[in-house]
Amino acid sequence: MERENSSLEYKEAITNSFLKTVSAFANYQDGRIIFGVRNDGTICGMAEPVQTCLDIENKINDSISPAPEYTLQINSENRTITLSVQKGENPPYLYKNKAYRRSDSASVEVDRLALNRLILEGSHQYFEDLPAKQQQLTFSTLQKEMKRQMGIRTLNEDVLKTLGFYASKGTYSHVAALFSDQNPFPGIDMMIFGSSIDEIRDRIQWSGASVLTLYHEATERIIKEYRVEKIQGIERKTIEKIPGKAVREAIANALVHRTWDIPTAIRVALYPDRVEITSPGGLPAGITQEEYLQHQISILRNPKLANVFYRLGYIEAFGTGIQRIRYAYVRSQVKPEFHITEHIIQVVLPLLDALPSLDQEEEKIKALFTSNTLLSRQDIEKETGFEKNKVIRLLNRMSTKKAIRRIGKGRGTKYSLLP
Repeated sequence: MERENSSLEYKEAITNSFLKTVSAFANYQDGRIIFGVRNDGTICGMAEPVQTCLDIENKINDSISPAPEYTLQINSENRTITLSVQKGENPPYLYKNKAYRRSDSASVEVDRLALNRLILEGSHQYFEDLPAKQQQLTFSTLQKEMKRQMGIRTLNEDVLKTLGFYASKGTYSHVAALFSDQNPFPGIDMMIFGSSIDEIRDRIQWSGASVLTLYHEATERIIKEYRVEKIQGIERKTIEKIPGKAVREAIANALVHRTWDIPTAIRVALYPDRVEITSPGGLPAGITQEEYLQHQISILRNPKLANVFYRLGYIEAFGTGIQRIRYAYVRSQVKPEFHITEHIIQVVLPLLDALPSLDQEEEKIKALFTSNTLLSRQDIEKETGFEKNKVIRLLNRMSTKKAIRRIGKGRGTKYSLLP
């Protein structure tokens, strides 16, 4: 049977612990609990499936508030019971006054921050909709942008209302504060490194300004850092070592999709061979890592913030940011990388002319060489234990990546490290 995971749990018998998982599924994702299956996946069945279903119903109805949506199905052949729980529209779903979430194959209590987010979701609100602490706000940067991009000369009350800048009549919301000249939220922290992380060439921090200012300042600095001029014949050409389109998309995505209730700046690290852009907050509930990376699916964490960026032309409407970043590297041998955890999303933009990195097996082969070593394919097979076809495939890949060079032909072929 399928192994336990974030959306599947097995129970050999009914214990109250399954109610934590019901809470987790109802709060965050559809999921199944199969009763009559041991943790290792072996089936033991339930002695009285019909009565067990009634017991499960009673426990859920008596213990989970509000009542979640679920179904129960008996498998008459192996006497197992599948409890399918749907993600609810009115979180938080509480068990003993606590909300739960899935962490791999376990159900754990959420922290205060996550509980606040569930409460907002249950009231069909976003963090950006809440009243701003500071109400003395001005919008000179936003006004200049909207005049230049959209022809709007004055940001009057009607325009601000259309943008969703009011939490209630006359009260600015968090999204208004983000676009204000006094933006109190964490900004962008940029570090520029030399040949190693011990060599810091510069550190720049942007805060206390509109998110539009943060966007422009960060993108312009990155693009400038990786832009060079080359003279070809009588012409002077500007060459981008990292695509400007990818930089703009990555910074815009970091600002639009980050969680603003975490008091942490977006971190941008500039290295000689790459840029790393790390934004606080993992994926929004309801979207998987595969959907985020491979499909044009976008669940907006800050829809009003995203709407303004869209109106100004800095993002696309349909969640194509990842695809647009990838497309900027379509002719490059190296590709951008995306790292996602529960708490961060990181985009890595390599130099267009950088050499592709080696994987674990390729590194194992590389470690066999010293500066003057010549090795045959048979030597490498013997040292690594890899079969012939695999070694040939790995050597071809390493040659393409310019990690090694081939010397000679036929049976006398040897390999060495490239200098």
